Amino acid sequence: MAEARYTILLEGLEVTMGMGIHDHERAAPQRVAVTVAMDCAYPAMPKDRIDAVVDYDFLREGIQKLAAERHFELQEVFCEQVAELAMTDSRVVGVRVRSVKLDVYPDARVGCEISRSR
Repeated sequence: MAEARYTILLEGLEVTMGMGIHDHERAAPQRVAVTVAMDCAYPAMPKDRIDAVVDYDFLREGIQKLAAERHFELQEVFCEQVAELAMTDSRVVGVRVRSVKLDVYPDARVGCEISRSR
């Protein structure tokens, strides 16, 4: 059988974290929504067991840890670190990461999106 490809999604994970360059952003953590799409490749269609696929729990927990560990000046750097985390599993052949600051403006959200692949 040919290689099996799937996209594993983690959508709208909301974390409260330090992010931004402005004084008001440094004064208090803010809400950030994170969405990740991991393109996964398996040698064949996976069996119906969690150990046969990429488990998104490691990604969710890793993002929460990143958000708690430090203040990020730029969304770009945060997205890069999330992408690196996702790619630690060799079955992830590509990843798209989006972060969105939810409360910067009353009438808009601001974000960053990156794509990385092997």
